[in-house]
Amino acid sequence: MAIRTASGGERLLVSLLLAYIAFTTLWPLAELFATGFQPGDDGAFLGLFTETLASRATARALGGSLYTSGLSVAISVILGASLAFAISLLKLRTQGALTFLILMPLIVPSQTMALAWIELFGANSPILNLIGMAPAPGTTNPLYSAGGIALVMGAEHMPLVFMATRVALRSLPADLVEAARILGIPGRRIATGIILPVVMPSVLAGSLVAFSAAIGNFGVPALLGIPGRVSVLTTLIYQRLNGFGQSAAGQVAVLALLLTFIAVLSLMLRGFVMRKIAVPMPSGKPFEPTRRSAPVEIILWIIVLVIAVAPLAALTMTALLPAIGVSFGLETVSLTQFTTALGNATILRAFFNSIGLSLFTAIIGVLVAIPFAYLSVRRPGPLVKAMDILVEAPWIIPGTVVALGMILAFLQPLPIVGVSLYGTMAILTVAYLARFLPLVLRPVTAAASTIDPALDEAGRIAGAGLTHRLTQIFLPNLLPAAIGGAIVVMMTAQNELTLSALLWSSGHETIGVMIFALQYEGNSTQAAAVAVTSTAVVFALAGSGTLLSRRLPPGSLPWRT
Repeated sequence: MAIRTASGGERLLVSLLLAYIAFTTLWPLAELFATGFQPGDDGAFLGLFTETLASRATARALGGSLYTSGLSVAISVILGASLAFAISLLKLRTQGALTFLILMPLIVPSQTMALAWIELFGANSPILNLIGMAPAPGTTNPLYSAGGIALVMGAEHMPLVFMATRVALRSLPADLVEAARILGIPGRRIATGIILPVVMPSVLAGSLVAFSAAIGNFGVPALLGIPGRVSVLTTLIYQRLNGFGQSAAGQVAVLALLLTFIAVLSLMLRGFVMRKIAVPMPSGKPFEPTRRSAPVEIILWIIVLVIAVAPLAALTMTALLPAIGVSFGLETVSLTQFTTALGNATILRAFFNSIGLSLFTAIIGVLVAIPFAYLSVRRPGPLVKAMDILVEAPWIIPGTVVALGMILAFLQPLPIVGVSLYGTMAILTVAYLARFLPLVLRPVTAAASTIDPALDEAGRIAGAGLTHRLTQIFLPNLLPAAIGGAIVVMMTAQNELTLSALLWSSGHETIGVMIFALQYEGNSTQAAAVAVTSTAVVFALAGSGTLLSRRLPPGSLPWRT
């Protein structure tokens, strides 16, 4: 927007939003860059950056991150692309149920999925013990390894590849496939010579998104890598800050910048793939599958049950055991761990903290997203576009980096007020507001772009002020999208761990932190009970969103895409 041609109300709105973004995003990121690029002990330019990158610990963590992330992407591509092809090219009776289960890892928090896989493959696995395939007692869990990290992250990020591939397959024109059939081209050659080349750019784009998610993942490497002595960048940052505190701020800032560079580079490559390599599809009737295959559908169910259902079933069964090491059976099933967890003042406080944080973040996100969407759609300009890029930054870059920026910005007392946010609920709140705003802003902006601009102009001509136009014209049309975005924010923030692991303090625990702490202390049954309870809350939110999905714009809920 060209500010000089805007009304006074719009100029004020831009100023308020700019101040909001500067406080929650720009300042922390600026502090991070300033700390990471400071001179070394000898005063050399970029000395700290050079020293940190040259250290053996950094090289080991970087190698671990690239190896586990790369291997996890290979798993995600194999699973996600195969499932997308089967779901999209075959007429399946249970397509809806299969699609929901395939997308379930998007709904279940990262640390909960990691904990679920730990319980599935451990020596006390209630499922493997039932079929006599559990590892011997005292055996180290096989997931405590680089391969285990890659397996769990690969299953967790598989939906990202699945969605990208399925969107491409669903946009495939029916005429293209029909013409190939008329020409007598065999089905196998149609698949490999026509469909696969068209879809491959989307598969590659989805794999790059999965890589970016894997490189910034903290929950899985923390629960599997720390016990298995597998170092990655996210856990090295966590361990350095926990072990050395503020004295390690410069080194961890460099690690965070390295992590950011890798994640942003992968997303930039995705953008290049979609712009330069993707094959434009002619408009026409979408391809509709007609072929059925009962054996393939059975195989799909087996794969999906192993990936999505078995780990959560193992987690739930573990939570129903009265103590570690007790075999699962009808005579041993108990709600002891649930009653103990909910009777624990610290755990209960963590639930209230997480619910309050997620609800507050969702509400503020909606209040910020609606006027922001108005400016983006009705008064676009260089400043608004720059703000839009800044808003996306905390979601694009890894959460560990965002948390470190918050520490560097808010460790010292704030100017004028003289109060430090570090060690308070306020720093968690600011971090959540920065991290999760894009989840509301995307669907709201998409919905705003569909509103007839003549309505706003008519209101302006009639003398309606900016506040009246926002509340009476924009808000009613954007409310469904805002509600959908708010639900996604609450689901995501409810069990957040990456930010909270670095920012929590005594009295300000969150559910993600409690699950991590209980598992780290060896209390796996109670950790399972807390994880199952928090996951039930997430599924309840997902259910409420699904019930509202008919009134929400397409894309508001990721599992309904």
